[in-house]
Amino acid sequence: MNEKYIPLYRKYRPQKLDEVVGQEHIKKALTNAIEMNKISHAYLFTGPRGTGKTSTARIFAKSLNCVNGPTVTPCGECENCRDITNSVPMDVIEIDAASNRKVEDAQNILEKVMYAPVNSRFKIYIIDEVHMLSTTAFNALLKTLEEPPKNVIFILATTEVHKVLDTIKSRCQRFDFRRITTSDIVKHLRYISDCEKINITDDALATIAKNSAGGMRDSIALLDQLSVLGTKDAITTDDINSLLGRISFDVLHSLSDCILSSNHAGAVEILEKIYNSGNEPVQILQNLLDYFKNLLVVKNCNKEISIEITQLNELQAADLKKQSENVETHQIISLCDKCASYIKDLKSTNNPRLWLEIAIIDLANLVENTKLDALQARLSALEGGGVRGNFTPADVRAAIARPSVSKTVPAQSEEIHKQSVPGIPAAGHQAPEHKPETVHPEEEFSPMPVSKASAGDDILTLWGNLLANIPSAPTRALLKQWAKPVKLEADDVVITVKNEIYLTQFVSGSKKTVLQKAVDDLFGQQNTKITVRLPQAGDEIPSGNAPIPKPKPAPALKVRESEDNEPKTLKEVDEAVSEDDSDDGEGEPDVSEQKSKRFEDMHSDTVNMVMDLFDGKVIE
Repeated sequence: MNEKYIPLYRKYRPQKLDEVVGQEHIKKALTNAIEMNKISHAYLFTGPRGTGKTSTARIFAKSLNCVNGPTVTPCGECENCRDITNSVPMDVIEIDAASNRKVEDAQNILEKVMYAPVNSRFKIYIIDEVHMLSTTAFNALLKTLEEPPKNVIFILATTEVHKVLDTIKSRCQRFDFRRITTSDIVKHLRYISDCEKINITDDALATIAKNSAGGMRDSIALLDQLSVLGTKDAITTDDINSLLGRISFDVLHSLSDCILSSNHAGAVEILEKIYNSGNEPVQILQNLLDYFKNLLVVKNCNKEISIEITQLNELQAADLKKQSENVETHQIISLCDKCASYIKDLKSTNNPRLWLEIAIIDLANLVENTKLDALQARLSALEGGGVRGNFTPADVRAAIARPSVSKTVPAQSEEIHKQSVPGIPAAGHQAPEHKPETVHPEEEFSPMPVSKASAGDDILTLWGNLLANIPSAPTRALLKQWAKPVKLEADDVVITVKNEIYLTQFVSGSKKTVLQKAVDDLFGQQNTKITVRLPQAGDEIPSGNAPIPKPKPAPALKVRESEDNEPKTLKEVDEAVSEDDSDDGEGEPDVSEQKSKRFEDMHSDTVNMVMDLFDGKVIE
């Protein structure tokens, strides 16, 4: 009986740094570290599965503990090298963190760390899948990982570095392993195939490399699985598709033709044959999604790049290029999006075949519904007052070729127009028949009307209306006494306040909301832009009778200190109120009303509120 068979991924595992496929940046860094004798106490290897993390850790340990080492090229013949190759070393301890993740396991490691190496130069701990350790186990390793005993090295390997504690990562030299390129995988697979005398085509090797997603171990394992098919005939891509449950390119090409041409019956017929061949619904849509992705790449990239990305042969790339001429880029993207959405639905339903058929029919409708000219025709019809509905290709061409859209002016608008234009009979007179006028499409998209700036004489009227919208009498009197309108328009309102204390109340104080509501009510809108500031030199004073009289100085009892242009005495206040009331043209005011208005204007809201509450008065 022959000796036990060794799988290819174990048989062709690299034994030196030069044999590692790809990862040139890591090989160079570790080589320089060995040659310069700059060996760190802790390393962290991270990257996707099958990219060489554990193999590199073993090679690095072999390079350090070889009798000729530290050396970049271990001999492979000494006891240490043979023990590492056979996975039975005494001083290189490999630990699977997935099954040894408890704090007790970490403490067990720490107890043995203190012992010196038996027959090697270094005692090396390789902890695979280190992200599986619990938080307590990580914390137990922290101090030892930062300052391990002499001749002890830790090499941590993980596929999910984000789960490793930052305190652990900061104590290690980190090396990120990248996915291996498709070309490097194909070269290595060809080398193994020649050594093992496996008859396989280059296209089949490219298919294997593409299916492995950048992992060398997965590629070699699939090649090992294909090697049992025999050596009489060369292994082709069809054999790989049959083994993996993938659909051939020709079948996908026929199915996509039916989808792109909206041939629902043909698409369902081909789908039935694919399904009866034993393919799973999710796998069918996954293969179709991959095909549309290749179609998108071929349409938007040149020949060399598209062949390199899609890993198709020249004949297949030519077929995709010809097919892509009848479809637009946004349509292909929509097809990809729909495929991805239905794949998610198929994974959660208990009737996948039903939803698979619905998905194919929906994909066949999608191209017709996403045609750009159809969308433009619908927009034109809606803008021209057309009826909503489905459009045939003939309707689309007619809508696009139409030079203008006829539009009849409503009778009401015609009547208003006649009344406003000289020479047109007024309502009640017989008017000549009005013919429909032709409005070009570009004339329909006129800009939105913008509110015109009010003339200077209108500002005082708007200002009076604004003051009338303020329910609080003290606030209304305060604005009338100390504020001036500079600009009153629907899109911008500018008001100046002479006193900084009052200005603060209107900018961020209690009176801000009252002023905002009054302005919004004035223009019949919401959130009108309001600017309240101190007077500036360039402000234009509105013409007409301003509601703010100039104070006249007179010696009397001082009420409070203020700016030079503010009334400072009770007598000035009386005169200011008298002049203001006389300007309003409402007749001779009552003396009690004058006093109430005088104190209402001069005192704060709190004082006026107290006076109103207790029916009080101020004695001069």
